Amino acid sequence: MAYDLDDLDPRQKKKQPINLDSMNIEDLQEYVAALKAEIARVEAKIKAKQGHAAAAAAFFKK
Repeated sequence: MAYDLDDLDPRQKKKQPINLDSMNIEDLQEYVAALKAEIARVEAKIKAKQGHAAAAAAFFKK
């Protein structure tokens, strides 16, 4: 029995973009601030994972 990849659910469904037209300036500024905070959080997680990967690579090189 063959499976079609289109029949499988994605692991994480992509969120629909927020309708920016209905937001006022203050709401848009708050949204930008929230996005910047999320970007900073993700960048910190990337740096932490890179540090762990570098430590693991250094450990196994010995």
